[in-house]
Amino acid sequence: KEYIAEDGSIKIDTDLLKAMADSDRIYIVAAGTSYHAGLVGKELFEKLIQVPTEVHVASEFAYNPPLLSAKPFFIFLSQSGETADSRQVLTQVNQAGYPSLTITNVMNSTLSREATYTLLLYAGPEIAVASTKAYTGQIALEAILAKALGVYKQIATIKDFDVAAELTKAANGMQELVDEKGKIEKIAADMLKDTRNAFYIGRTMDYAIVQEAALKLKEVSYIQTEGFASGELKHGTIALIQENTPVVAIITDKKTANHTRSNAQEVKARGANVLYIVSRDLATPTDQIVLPEITPLLSALVAIVPTQLLAYYASIQRGYDVDKPRNLAKSVTVE
Repeated sequence: KEYIAEDGSIKIDTDLLKAMADSDRIYIVAAGTSYHAGLVGKELFEKLIQVPTEVHVASEFAYNPPLLSAKPFFIFLSQSGETADSRQVLTQVNQAGYPSLTITNVMNSTLSREATYTLLLYAGPEIAVASTKAYTGQIALEAILAKALGVYKQIATIKDFDVAAELTKAANGMQELVDEKGKIEKIAADMLKDTRNAFYIGRTMDYAIVQEAALKLKEVSYIQTEGFASGELKHGTIALIQENTPVVAIITDKKTANHTRSNAQEVKARGANVLYIVSRDLATPTDQIVLPEITPLLSALVAIVPTQLLAYYASIQRGYDVDKPRNLAKSVTVE
């Protein structure tokens, strides 16, 4: 409601939209969960409004920056607005005179003060160390920003993307999945309570989703978890598959659904315990978790929910403090 009026119009500063429209490439800089939200943002900016977009890990960008385009625009994603590596990159960006936007949950944070523009998530305090609702908010705000920029640039096809309706649909779908928490708790007990490792696989947008899903599980349950493109299985990772190895296949992209299923069958044939998380229109009767229908561009908003619940229940079942994982801090303020 902070950015979408009752009539569905977008309330984004036109100076920000002009600066983005004048650029020739967007560079998203972030760390951890925010980096994974940036991967989804890349899909939104490129698929909806055809703006070339790169996503960079802040700690790498700071010391090994890419060859920049002639008119770059930078977006910094940070829940706290204090991430040290991102602050270092923003200092470099400001010294070069490039325009920038911070998307953060904390008003008057360092990244907010030092960027050219700021958009707040308004997600409320996020108390647990592992980020969940900030990830959701970042993706939602990237979608709103893409819609606003598309309207500003008069891109004809953007009218087909009703961001308000799609976000409402996503919110309802997320609630549907939360209502299935009992089922997901049982799956976690069966698959994850006693395992030492686990894998998430997916393709295209699902590849972006599985990277965040894997991070959540390893953060709070201490299970060694990898999230990778399912087509890479045969290039090495399949050697790690043993009897009852947990593998979660996320399938929301019609173009690659059959390919991911085929990859999942490969690991199942080698003894893996496979969990399917699949969009309703692509689901089969044996898929364990079926996702509510939503535009594929925002599938991350619903697909991430069961993986967050899996991580939550696995942590509790293994006897850990899900809100305060060991060795981690809410805001990473040192390099």
